[in-house]
Amino acid sequence: MNTILIKNIYCENKRKDVFIKDGKIDKIGDSLDFNADKIIDGKNKAIIPGFYNMHTHAAMSLLRGYKDDVKLFDWLNAIWEIEDHLEEEDMYWGTKLACLEMIKSGTTCFLDQYWMINTSAQAIKEMGMRACLSYTFMDAGNKEKAEFNRKTCEKAFEDSKKWDSRIQFAVGTHSIYTVCEENLKFTHDFARANNILEHIHVAETEVEYNESIKKYGLSPVQYLDSLGALSDSVVAAHCVWLNEKDIKLLGERGVTVTHNPNSNLKLGSGYRFLYNELKAAGANVTIGTDGCGSSNNLDLLEAMKTASLLQKGWRGDATALPINEILNIGTVNGAKALHLNGGKIEEGALADLCIIDLNSSRFVPNYNFESNLIYSANSSCIETVICDGKIIMEDRQVPGEQEIIDNSRRVVDKLWKYKKN
Repeated sequence: MNTILIKNIYCENKRKDVFIKDGKIDKIGDSLDFNADKIIDGKNKAIIPGFYNMHTHAAMSLLRGYKDDVKLFDWLNAIWEIEDHLEEEDMYWGTKLACLEMIKSGTTCFLDQYWMINTSAQAIKEMGMRACLSYTFMDAGNKEKAEFNRKTCEKAFEDSKKWDSRIQFAVGTHSIYTVCEENLKFTHDFARANNILEHIHVAETEVEYNESIKKYGLSPVQYLDSLGALSDSVVAAHCVWLNEKDIKLLGERGVTVTHNPNSNLKLGSGYRFLYNELKAAGANVTIGTDGCGSSNNLDLLEAMKTASLLQKGWRGDATALPINEILNIGTVNGAKALHLNGGKIEEGALADLCIIDLNSSRFVPNYNFESNLIYSANSSCIETVICDGKIIMEDRQVPGEQEIIDNSRRVVDKLWKYKKN
């Protein structure tokens, strides 16, 4: 199916026709008359860009609820222990399960950092989504492991050239406390040399921030900058614990910062995300869910609502992070970070789109569609999802959904025997 014509749909406060051809939005207008492989009646529907989930650990969907209500480092130790037992089959079905959940909640593209990325790439290709997969460095200061990471990263990058065109390769540096200085420099240089992204957890907790000050005399952000490891190729996840100099550096270096409100709240990592300050400094602010092990779901619409309410709450300012800005954070800002012409409804942009069911009671009355979408609705209102000009969910149905659920349950049963408490 190369062409889709969507008739009379609510699009940016007007009724429009949208014609999709060869993976892109070809034409937006009134009463368009094109022969199309698929025609969709837009009556009582609205169209929005697909969401960009800019920080995930996709196959961690298999660890949903595995270790809850504990502090971050206790949680990490439990997660790392079970991850030692993950096999290719687990990664395949876990990634498909994550894709299924993201599709059903309107995400068409995500930035991931996890293991066995060739397997994940195959699963994502089959699901029809767009993604950027990060080869993960985590050496804990072990020289042999550090060298192994470098060699396998180079091979993984070569392997990625065979991936589907919708899937990008990135370097995933876990954090400053799990990756040695040599590899912090290597990953950044490798990303810059190959024009790819570097995806790293930064300043997620107060403990990380204080330990960095104690060990280096610098905050995590300043330490990375001292290594020459901050630039516009970096996507820094979390960034909850920042000082004024950190914010200035992130802006000056053109870093993309990804806010993960639900994960940060659930792990008790922090809630005072400095959105206004980061935006004013020039950082590109995006949003993510984190993995299901910490956020428990991959619903970006829910994360956007949480992010907006958090800003209003801790600042005591009802005007903080208004609707148009939170929608940009969840769409066009993510596309910008990934160097994609997406996250917007414009002629020539990628046809990665969601169709919203306005028959839901949550859209009645509809004084302000965007307000209803963020503050009133939930992902059940997302009826159809299109990625790369192809329908990947129609009428809330995703092809192969039951097979994914059944096989995910099966591999979880196998993993469960490794759980200690």
